[in-house]
Amino acid sequence: MKILVLAWEFPPRIVGGISRHVAELYPELVNLGHQIHLLTVEFGEAPHYEVVEGIHVHRVPVADSHNFFHWVVNMNESMGRHGGKLLQEEEPFDIIHAHDWLVGDSAIALKQLFKVPLVATIHATEYGRYNGLHTDTHRYINHKETNLAHEAWRVIVCTNYMRLEVERVLQCPWDKVDVVYNGIRRQPLAPLKENAIALRRKFAEDDEKIVYYVGRMSYEKGVNLLLAAAPRILVEMQGKVRFVIIGGGNIDHLKRQAWEAGIWQQCNFTGFMSEADLAQFRTVADCAVFPSLYEPFGIVALESFAACVPVVVSDTGGLPEVVRHGKTGIVTQTGNVESIARGILEVLKKPELSKSLTENAYRDLEARFSWNKLAQQTETIYGRVLHERAQGDW
Repeated sequence: MKILVLAWEFPPRIVGGISRHVAELYPELVNLGHQIHLLTVEFGEAPHYEVVEGIHVHRVPVADSHNFFHWVVNMNESMGRHGGKLLQEEEPFDIIHAHDWLVGDSAIALKQLFKVPLVATIHATEYGRYNGLHTDTHRYINHKETNLAHEAWRVIVCTNYMRLEVERVLQCPWDKVDVVYNGIRRQPLAPLKENAIALRRKFAEDDEKIVYYVGRMSYEKGVNLLLAAAPRILVEMQGKVRFVIIGGGNIDHLKRQAWEAGIWQQCNFTGFMSEADLAQFRTVADCAVFPSLYEPFGIVALESFAACVPVVVSDTGGLPEVVRHGKTGIVTQTGNVESIARGILEVLKKPELSKSLTENAYRDLEARFSWNKLAQQTETIYGRVLHERAQGDW
């Protein structure tokens, strides 16, 4: 098959989770014998055209705009022009695959003009992010998401939770939606290095436990709930815990919360941490916590699985599908500070349980979250679309 993929982010341009998803899924489809052309946005010194792990990457220029939505319009115009050129000049494409609403306009236009079936992956919804549609901006994005789901031949989501959400929020028929989990490239476990121990001592004494969060600092990630649980944890652990909050963005309100709760000395707000340092940091941490209020999937949980760090998550969205309670991690009640504290204490106070959780989680990466297996599932969806397309006229 020959597939045209549209994604607004791709390495080295990394904004959220779509970049990694696209960069890790499509090399596996290349390995399965498919030809992949990817339309994305130019970034820095990255070439306008190159082949990356077998993917033909086309980075298109986008006219600058101080208004994000104007920029999205400019991006779609540029992707539409370049995509039209590819579809005219290259041998016929079988599938167009759009990742999220931002590239929806150009994907839909190319589908209609060239009569190539469209598959759409909906990574999250505006309704879910904000627990409703409260502003004109929310309603505008929801309209774009609904239109993309309507125009797509098949819709792919990352969890069964998201399948229900897309059906309810975007009025998309249940039998039009397929679930394909996100994945991760599992690396062999690296031995503990001397510099990792030195890195640990920047945050904690040798007899202290390290509990960390990594990710965006937005409200729906629930970092404030972790800080609210910290005093109870410190009492139970006789003060021998350090809380490390990793990620950029505006964290003044979180720092103020830590200060007012009297836990400032036990907290470290690192800001951005490089991938290399984060990989080493994970090898010496004791517990990863993701107390989200909304989470379609939770790739950060898989990253902790890969590093053999026990995870504590909330039971929102797709997290309970990713993390099996008592088997590969601890699942707590969403928004419940007491439940979060109990979950973290269970990990910190029961080393045998923690060991069992991390061993099971590491095995789960190959069993449930291998990109090779997920690529085969995606290939099956493409095959279904082509079979149905061949049954009649456009």
